[in-house]
Amino acid sequence: MEKYRLTTSQALVKFLNQQYVYIDGEEKPFVEGVFNIFGHGNVLGIGQALEQDAGHLEVIQGKNEQGMAHTAIAYSKQMNRQKVYAVTTSSGPGSANLVTAAATALANQLPVLLLPSDTYATRQADPVLQQIEQEYSTSVTTNDALQPVSRYWDRVTRPEQLMSALIRAFEVMTDPEKAGPATICISQDVLGEAFDFEAEFFQKRVHYMDPKLPTQRALHEAASLIKTSKKPLIVAGGGVKYADAREALMQFSESLNIPITETQAGKSAVEHTFKNNLGGLGITGTQAANKAAAEADLIIGIGTRYTDFATSSKTLFNFNNAKFLNINLSRMQAYKLDGYQVVADAKETLEQLHPLLEGYGSEHGKNIQALNDEWMKERERLGKIEFSREDFDPEIKGHFSQETMNEYADTLGTEFPQTNALLTINDTIDKDSIIVCSAGSLPGDLQRLWYTEQPNRYHVEYGYSCMGYEISGTLGAKLAEPDKEVYAIVGDGSFLMLHSELITSIQHQRKINILLFNNSGYGCINNLQMDHGGGSYHCEFRTAGQNVLNVDYAKVAEGYGAKTYLATNEEELKAAIAEAKKQDTSTLIEMKVLPKTMTDGYEGSWWNVGVAEVSEQESIQEVYAEKEKMLAYAKKY
Repeated sequence: MEKYRLTTSQALVKFLNQQYVYIDGEEKPFVEGVFNIFGHGNVLGIGQALEQDAGHLEVIQGKNEQGMAHTAIAYSKQMNRQKVYAVTTSSGPGSANLVTAAATALANQLPVLLLPSDTYATRQADPVLQQIEQEYSTSVTTNDALQPVSRYWDRVTRPEQLMSALIRAFEVMTDPEKAGPATICISQDVLGEAFDFEAEFFQKRVHYMDPKLPTQRALHEAASLIKTSKKPLIVAGGGVKYADAREALMQFSESLNIPITETQAGKSAVEHTFKNNLGGLGITGTQAANKAAAEADLIIGIGTRYTDFATSSKTLFNFNNAKFLNINLSRMQAYKLDGYQVVADAKETLEQLHPLLEGYGSEHGKNIQALNDEWMKERERLGKIEFSREDFDPEIKGHFSQETMNEYADTLGTEFPQTNALLTINDTIDKDSIIVCSAGSLPGDLQRLWYTEQPNRYHVEYGYSCMGYEISGTLGAKLAEPDKEVYAIVGDGSFLMLHSELITSIQHQRKINILLFNNSGYGCINNLQMDHGGGSYHCEFRTAGQNVLNVDYAKVAEGYGAKTYLATNEEELKAAIAEAKKQDTSTLIEMKVLPKTMTDGYEGSWWNVGVAEVSEQESIQEVYAEKEKMLAYAKKY
């Protein structure tokens, strides 16, 4: 039997080059490349192997372990989970920096291969540099922190263990039901240790992502539920995108006259121009979608996890009247809200279910169009807010006094409302552009206001809503679609969390565009505390002397080598976007925007958060009483 004498790292790289997936009749490489930050734990092992022969793998140098892992995750998301990057880090703090990213991938069910180095298998030199020690066990390392945030986790302490570890990791990553982060921790001495690997291990492997078919029993019961409903409602989640179910869903919705609402992950699975699309649902949902949800007697959840934002903490639907039909690859997700379960691929289910409903039509009538028309008027209003220094009342967010609003306007040198800026961007960038966002008030504004005219142009990570994902994620989306303009839509708070992969984009000549909304604070959380009876406490960016901070973020990015612009009104923003399109390098447009000018919640947008049960403030007491009232109505499971 032929064998190859290779180090563990060389065998790893050779194996990665031989993994393929079968998509649309073609066999395509599954691993696109490797992100790296080399340290003493991996540079002499995986670093040496990549330098010797990387094969087809693109090797990209990251700047922060969390950042480069988020880039890899975003690449997987934009590629509909059909390709991945691997991520290699040194041991200790380099590995620890992966924990947040792994959790992001797990929450969003996105495959990524994480390769953190581990301590010495021989323990000869213990404790080595950056090794933690625990009294109760010598075997515990930093990488144990990755176990609860990995779909698959393994530790390799012998070269031959690599074979079973990798085969299992790829089984998990290429399974549409279990897809998530696969973490293989390899002891740093083992990375350079040689072994006679069997040649068979390096043969080309093709992984098949065959759709899971629904049973006839499930289909007929689902058809019966729909036929007996009068006003069914579709909740489209990320599973619609990953199943490539756009056309099947549109045909299903149109012929049966069933409106579609969207989760953050499901938004742009069907473009907004489709007549039955009512937009985002729940806490950050549109007025149209939430009204339809309140009237629905059957909720058809397709590829959704029913998070609290989509269900308004389980208060959005009429649980005394509505039933649930859940189409999902995951049995766990399909059982949510005590719904009837169709555990199968979304596209296959819709295509097979549709013929069983011949002659059925909902009783929505022309109400779908009426709801959309009503929302369109509200959307137009939100794009034309005007600031007044005497009596500013945008009917969006209150709380700040006129004096405070004027202070922000003077310090930031702007009177630009956030909603105006966002809708200006939506109207100005190319229709095939990709936007990336994750945290703060902007995901809410985007789910309500952003209109996509082409599918899969909306990339918002809201499964974990991880601050700092935006710029790394934008680079990942650019790697997935290099011919498209890709924009990070990010607040100043999230920009400060993590923006180091902007440098990676410049270094590796992958142009990204950053649209930075600067309102000098954590505006979303400031709204949360003040909406729930509190004051403005440590969420504004102010100096020790209580002056509003005015950071020049454009100058920061200019120092990195980006082309930068400043916009304080609609005309300047349009001009900046036009100029940014002409650039070959990454760009940043800093928009000075007024706080409290984001969208507020509409009907059915209650959120269950931890309000203080005991307080001397009457305002907090009132909010707590309202919470108890809502919980009495809310579904408990």
